[in-house]
Amino acid sequence: MTTVLLSLGSNLEPKRYLQAAVAVLRQRFGEIRVSPAYLTPAVGFEGPDFLNNAVQLETDMPLLELNDWLHAVEDAHGRDRSGPRFSDRTLDIDVVYYGDLVMEGPKHLRIPRPELKHAFVLKPLADIAPAFIDPVQQRSLAQLWRDHPQYGQAFETVDLAP
Repeated sequence: MTTVLLSLGSNLEPKRYLQAAVAVLRQRFGEIRVSPAYLTPAVGFEGPDFLNNAVQLETDMPLLELNDWLHAVEDAHGRDRSGPRFSDRTLDIDVVYYGDLVMEGPKHLRIPRPELKHAFVLKPLADIAPAFIDPVQQRSLAQLWRDHPQYGQAFETVDLAP
C-alpha cells in the first residue's frame, strides 16, 4: 500500500463539491484522513474564493490509474476542462504525493506537485500528515509549513459537515 496525499479545491458551490469528493473517496478507499477546509482567494485568475482541503489515503492503485480515476470523479461532478487552465471549477483533485515517488509524466502530472508552494496546498497537508517527508526536499510537511511565508497567518475555516 502507498500513502497518497491529495489536494482538493472548489470555487463553484465549494462546500457541496468538497463534501461530495470526500464521500466518494471514503467509499472507494475506506478510512481516509481529511483536513479542515480553508477559504482562500483564487490564484492565477479573478474569481470567487476557493475552499481547499487535503486527504490522506492508502492504496495499491497505480498512480496513472489513480490519476485517471480522480479525473473521472472531477468530471462526474461537473468539472469543465474547456476553458483556461486557471479558471473557476466545481472540483479539482490533485495527487500531490504518491509515497516517495518523484516524477514528471503525461497530462501535466508532476509528483510532488509544484503547487505545494502555495499555502492553500501545503497547510492542509501539514495538518493531516505533519511527519510525511517530502522526497525532494527531505523535510517533513510540518517543517515545510513552518518555513512558508504565510505560516502563522490566520486562515478562515469552513465546516464541511452537512
